[in-house]
Formats: sequence, C-alpha cells, structure tokens
Amino acid sequence: QLKGSKGGKPITAYPFLQTSTSFHSKMTLSHQIGNEGLTKQILTKGVSWQTPFSGDQVQVHFRGQIENGPSLESSYDKGSSFHFKLGQGEVIKGWDEGVATMKKGERAIFKIPPALAYGEIGSPPLIPPNATLVFEIEMLCWSTIRDLTGDGGLMKKTILEGEGWATPKELDEVLVKYEAKLENGMLIKSDKGVDFIASDRYLCPAMSIAVKTMRKGEVAELSMKFLYGLTQNSNRIIELNGLPDSNVISIKLELVSWKIVTDITGDKKILKKINKLGDGFDRPNEGSRVKVTYICKGEDGTIIDRKGSKEEPFEFTIQEEQMHEGLEKAIMTMKKAEQALVTVNAENTLYYEVELIDFIKEKPFWKMDTQEKLEACEQKKHDGNLLFKAQNFRRASEKYEKAVKYIEFDHTFSDDEKRHANTLRLSCNLNNAACKLKLEEFTEAAKLCTKVLEQDTLNVKALYRRSQAYLKTSDLEKAEADIKRALIIDPNNRDIKLEYKELKLKQREYNKYEADIFSTMVSKMN
Repeated sequence: QLKGSKGGKPITAYPFLQTSTSFHSKMTLSHQIGNEGLTKQILTKGVSWQTPFSGDQVQVHFRGQIENGPSLESSYDKGSSFHFKLGQGEVIKGWDEGVATMKKGERAIFKIPPALAYGEIGSPPLIPPNATLVFEIEMLCWSTIRDLTGDGGLMKKTILEGEGWATPKELDEVLVKYEAKLENGMLIKSDKGVDFIASDRYLCPAMSIAVKTMRKGEVAELSMKFLYGLTQNSNRIIELNGLPDSNVISIKLELVSWKIVTDITGDKKILKKINKLGDGFDRPNEGSRVKVTYICKGEDGTIIDRKGSKEEPFEFTIQEEQMHEGLEKAIMTMKKAEQALVTVNAENTLYYEVELIDFIKEKPFWKMDTQEKLEACEQKKHDGNLLFKAQNFRRASEKYEKAVKYIEFDHTFSDDEKRHANTLRLSCNLNNAACKLKLEEFTEAAKLCTKVLEQDTLNVKALYRRSQAYLKTSDLEKAEADIKRALIIDPNNRDIKLEYKELKLKQREYNKYEADIFSTMVSKMN
C-alpha cells in the first residue's frame, strides 16, 4: 500500500516485491524540487507546457525501489496504470510534489527522502525506518477537476481540453451542447446546439458559472449539488424545482464556440456582437475615412434605414456628425472586414447589422511636418467653432482638445510658426474653457484659463471666464481677484461689471450665512 504522507486512509496500489531489478544507476544529472531534498531526473521530455494542478485525477505508470535495496512491483508488469487525486494526501508527499511538476508524456526518476516518504517509522516489514525511495514515473494523462464555487457545490472535470487560452466573458454569446442527468441516470434535458448569453444562467446557475471557465472545443463533466441546479421559470429553460434535495445533478457540457460581445460604453447602452472576425489589429480613429454597409432594424424587425452595399459602400468621416453616435462608437472598435450586430439601447432599441469594408486613418501628428500640424490645428478649431454654435459643447470641447495636440510639441517650429502656434493654442484653450463652463465642468474651465494666463497675463477673457468658474465653485476670494484684475485692464467692460455685482451678492449671502451659524452656536452655548 501507498499511504498518504499525513497518515491518511491507505490507498491500495501494488504490493512490494523483493527483486534484484535496479534502475537507480540510470540517474545521471538531477535537479532539486523544493527545499526538503526531493530530486528529479528527466528521462523523456513531455509533449506540452502544461502540468497538473492539485485536485486533478492523474494517471501514471511507475516502478520503484528502496535506495540500495529491493525493488518494488511496477505498474508496467501489472499491465494497468495507477490513478490518484493529486495533492490530496492519497499518496506519499514526495509523489504529490514530484508528479505536480510533470508534463504529459514525461518520464522521470524521483529520489524521495524519508521526510517526504515514510519517515522515521517506515512501513514495516517492507519499508525500513528513514528509507529513501527511488521511483521512475511516466505521466500518461490527467483529468482536471475544479471546485468552481469554493464550497464543493459545483465540481468540473475536464474530459477534452479546448483550444487556445481564451474563455467567454459575461456578455458573450456561447454555443453549447449538453446532457443534464440526475444521479440515478435519469435524463432531465439535452440539446445538441443551443446559444445563450454566458451570464444568463441558461438551464441553471451551474451552466453560466462553468461555461466562463471553458475554452473553445472543451468538453467537461459538471457535478453539482441541488442548489446549483435550481433556476427560475423562463420560456427558454426548464424548472428543476420539485426534485428531491438529495439528488446530485450532472451535466456533460461542450463549448462549441462563442461570439464576443463588447460593452462599448460600459453601461450596456451600446453592445457589439462580433459575427465575423476582422483582419489585422488596426481600428478607425477620429478623422478616419470609413467605408461601411449597414441595415438598421427596430425591435419588431422592421427595417428603418439601410446604407451602402459591397459594390458602393457608404463613406463618412469619423466624428464629423455624419453617423448615428452610438453606431459610430461601435465602428471605432471594429477591424477591417469585421461583421457585427450593434445594439443601441435608447428610448427605442435599434439593431445595426454592420460590416466595416475599409478605412483610411487620419495621418498621425507625429508624421506631419510643421505646416501640416498648423493646418490640422486650424481645421479642428474651425470644426469646434461650428459645433459650439450648434450648442454641441461636448463635441466642440473634443475638437479644441484635439487641435491643441497637433501643436503641443513645437520644438521643430520656426519663430514665425511658434508665434502662430501660440495664437492658436491660446484661442483653442479659451474656447474650450467656454465649453467647460457650458458643461458645468468648472474646475476644468479654470485650469484652461490658467494655461491662457500663463501665455498672456493680461488676457481679459481668460480672467473673466476663470472668475465665472471660481464663482460656481464658491472660491469667492479668487473670483474677486480675477475680476479686479480684469477691471484694471478693461474698466468699461460691461460683462465684467455684471460679474462683479453677482460676486458682491454672493459675498453678502455668504456673510449672512456665517452670521446665522455664529448666532445659532452662541444661543446653544447660552
């Protein structure tokens, strides 16, 4: 018998035999595993990079001997392999630690010190005290067994490994085959091909939990306690309530494939399901010239809009107000030739069947010469001005920010170009500050005005707009300082005078508020 290293229940294996066969002389060069003296010599390398985990059911061949002593019966001679659950104390500790390092197909010799075998007591009459054991072990295969819930309520055993490394995410649409049975073998339900959202708890909670741990093509056997077989009524799933609590439910589950679903905005308002993967890695960005085809449908399947064809695709420029904003955001995540279903959840849910035929990206600023950078900055500023007049302050702000980026690094500019760039930078930051005030992003507005004042300390517009931002954030002292500076520079400016009146009103309100608080405190003390 091979005993667990902690004196656990003996596991019947192979009786020890007194033979003269020895393979210890095969050991040439070994390396140590851990710090308790276990050594390993690889005879045949494995065929993969994977190794088993604790809890996996491993299948091995072995032969062993006591160092400088008798040999032990081998599984090769018996004609049947040896099975045990790794890391559970079903074998001596040296086996648990050594086999955990092996790859499929690997053969190795392990020299196991007494502390990791039978210790000072030994296993009379065959294993003497303080005996060092030597085993040749061949890793045949293993079945991966996982406790997916941490409470033993849902165990997963991998029957067939899947492809690659990726697994489905919460929103992905998975296609599976399954058979669900009770412990007595009674078939509950089966399906040779059904798709559902991974987080939807189709059939029962166990399916949703398990499928998110599987790879494409993987086949697994799930064993679950009754709790993980319960589900709510639905027109798509079965009701397992009413079965006796003692039942253990098993499901044979195969993950055939899945379609990636991306939450574009992070709030599930724009979802993209990839029906056909695109080419390469590149995606359109702001300013890209894009060719697409799409069909827009309502919730009842009625076609609302249709644009482009393979022969004559619909062309537009990203972020130029030429496309539905939700669809445009999704297209910016697509690759060339990708086909997707985009769901835009607004007052009325819209479904777009879209294909990205081709796109040409806007020339990046680091590839532009100085003249191109200045021209691009002016164009973005112009676009921002038009959007501001249309009261689209969010998009206008984005245009002004993009404009400034073109001239952010001006070390290659001539003196004239630097002066031109400074004028553009000042104008864009001022206009952007006006956008931020409209958007009630007062801290950002103040920062942009400060940037302008670092360039031009006498800029009245910057002082005025920063004072507006300070008033909204109740920084009354800073607001007053900016207004007074502006009035010194331009004493007849009507807008600044009105702002000063508003400031004085706020100061009076604040002084009254402080006085009321002080009066209340004094009355309570009395």
